Amino acid sequence: MTAKLVVQGLSHHYPDEYTGVSVHALDDINLEVNDGEFVAIVGPSGCGKTTLLNILAGLLRYREGNATVDGKKIDGPGPDRGVVFQEHAILPWRTVAGNIGHGLELQKIPRQERQDRVAEYIELVGLVGFEDRYPHELSGGMKQRCAVARTLCADPEIMLMDEPFAAVDAQTRITLQEELIRIAIATKKTILFITHAVDEAAFLGDRCFVFSRRPGRLRETVHINIPRAERNWGDIAANPEFVRARDRILALVREEVIADDR
Repeated sequence: MTAKLVVQGLSHHYPDEYTGVSVHALDDINLEVNDGEFVAIVGPSGCGKTTLLNILAGLLRYREGNATVDGKKIDGPGPDRGVVFQEHAILPWRTVAGNIGHGLELQKIPRQERQDRVAEYIELVGLVGFEDRYPHELSGGMKQRCAVARTLCADPEIMLMDEPFAAVDAQTRITLQEELIRIAIATKKTILFITHAVDEAAFLGDRCFVFSRRPGRLRETVHINIPRAERNWGDIAANPEFVRARDRILALVREEVIADDR
């Protein structure tokens, strides 16, 4: 497989906003994400997962190490990377269709092509019939579907997702997880997904990078050998490969949390 995203020797420090003391957030991170792969990142709170995602999104400058997409160094935001945050980062004054097509407007895509692409992604994420609704008229799950569609519609090489389902209720979260698997199959996008939830990581990821406590290091890579077409919550809980991967990820995270409490 071809590596789409490569991180080599990446370390990061930042000053504590209250004390000014330097915080060592990430230490010597080395990892690769292959083209079309879905990778989850899990670790204890404060281990630098979101810091890494912000660096990869180009939102945070780094000085130690290197991060590239298709061999090109990441040195700022770019259209090759789309980001979906935990918060519903959609524009409250624009409709669902307007939000999804916003990136295409910025790219000055012709009107008819833009409308066609917006309609395609509205159908993909299951928002047909809600095209003219505003964010305040949508449920939390619908807002996140809109955010995912907006990112996909801009056609990035990589989707970076920072706990996008953390704020929704349990049933909606399960539905969104299954929808994301379906979208990953349909679009073949490369996805890097940050989560605190071990079950979510084992359900979604082809691989899971487990980070240590701060400073975050790559503790272990757990492979999850389950075809995407077989990933639904009705069946997967009894799948021995899912159970093995989930239990291994959980054991690694628990070791880090216990060590941090000592």
